[in-house]
Amino acid sequence: MSAAARRRPQAGRRLGRIMLPHVAAHGVKTMKLDQIAKILGSGESFPDVEITGLCADSRRAKSGDIFFCYKGSRFDSHSCADKLPAAGVRALVCEHRLDCPLPQIVVKDGRAAVARAARAFYGEADRQLKIVAVTGTNGKTTTTYMLESIFRAAGKECGVIGTLGISYAGRFIAPELTTPDPICLHSVLRDMADCGVEYVFMEVSAHALYFNKTEGITFGAGIFTNCTQDHLDFFPDMPAYAAAKKKLFQGGRCLRSVINSDDALGREIARFAPSPSTYGLQNPADVFAVDVEESLDGVKFVLNLFDELYEIELCMTGMHNVYNAMAAATCARLFGVDIEVIARGLAQLKSVPGRLERAGCYNGAHIFVDFAHTPDGLEKSLSSLKKLCKGKLYCLFGCGGNRDRSKRPLMGAVAAKYADFCIITSDNPRYEDPYDIIREIEEGVKPSGKAYVTVTDRETATAYAVNLLKEGDVLLVAGKGGENYQEVMGIKHSYNDNTVIKNIIG
Repeated sequence: MSAAARRRPQAGRRLGRIMLPHVAAHGVKTMKLDQIAKILGSGESFPDVEITGLCADSRRAKSGDIFFCYKGSRFDSHSCADKLPAAGVRALVCEHRLDCPLPQIVVKDGRAAVARAARAFYGEADRQLKIVAVTGTNGKTTTTYMLESIFRAAGKECGVIGTLGISYAGRFIAPELTTPDPICLHSVLRDMADCGVEYVFMEVSAHALYFNKTEGITFGAGIFTNCTQDHLDFFPDMPAYAAAKKKLFQGGRCLRSVINSDDALGREIARFAPSPSTYGLQNPADVFAVDVEESLDGVKFVLNLFDELYEIELCMTGMHNVYNAMAAATCARLFGVDIEVIARGLAQLKSVPGRLERAGCYNGAHIFVDFAHTPDGLEKSLSSLKKLCKGKLYCLFGCGGNRDRSKRPLMGAVAAKYADFCIITSDNPRYEDPYDIIREIEEGVKPSGKAYVTVTDRETATAYAVNLLKEGDVLLVAGKGGENYQEVMGIKHSYNDNTVIKNIIG
């Protein structure tokens, strides 16, 4: 069939701050302040000031650093400038002149400045790498893991940067942010390049795009997965959230684009994105799938990849993983990977931590753990499991505290729509009362008339849910995925859904 005819990280890993790798021999270890001033567009001269490090966190400032000041959503780091001389900081980059004896480079945007300076300080390592950026509400992590598996099958040395952490060349850096801040990011890219990494697959969040964290990097390709409700605790509305996503495909940030044509924002992006290639199932697309067969063990389908046909087998279930696989396959083909290698790489990926991951079986029932923490993500996982469940479908979930409150009743409604029974519990309550979060979720469940229970302690709730299971049932434990912590009142307590489930079922 021609396209023209068809067109329409692991439990038990250490928690903590990201530890930057040492700058390798080929990286820039020092830089004159004059050089940094020139990079940032300043006409001032600072002939004899040598910079040995970059810093944007006053708690980590050390002798020889240049410190970057900017106003954040909760804290303005200009306010701590008076403490920096005592720490040995040699210069400041700031958004307005400060009453401080240190040399100062004044810029319009401190966040963009730190990105440009970090890129130069670490020797523009991104130029030595082929970097693929993946943005979207859901599917970023799985798509990067699929890309890594494909390119490893092609014999390439790869690195991954995202929600589950940073991995490359046998190294692992614990996760802190989906997209690391620029100093960490460029330090890591430098180390990747020095370790022989060729391809880097990184998640680029809407927050990262909004804050210009990747300023100066030209991505070999940008992938757009989807845009559904999330992060409305930060963005004022969905158009603002969408505008942040669109930035990846504007201003020459990527050389080519891979776009989901079944997403409304995706279709809009495809009209202006550079060298767009599309994938989808419901709308005209360059890449699509037919003859999809789903089971609890995975998915099989025939992939039409720019008119090349090949049978694909995934060890992960769900139609959303068909979309993720199409995105990864499209991108890999653009980089010249053969379709046979793409199929082998996809088949070799057994699971992605916490992404509709099989956690075990109990009493003849299947238990899955998933990161689904948005209404759309939860719906995709539950609808996939509902089709395959021979008994009752149970859903255990909660919502994060101090985040978008408006999605709580929406997630409750989605869970009630698909699950036969819901267990509402805590996720990461942060600084909110778990009972208040649960009550807001309940408002979405109650109109359905479906049976449900609330159990505030997540481990107790999980044990309760597991003991309900009988032959043919399916339990989805949603919200935390591969996270190894539960955040309560600013403290991250060790917690992992997979580990808890395995302890319960023995």
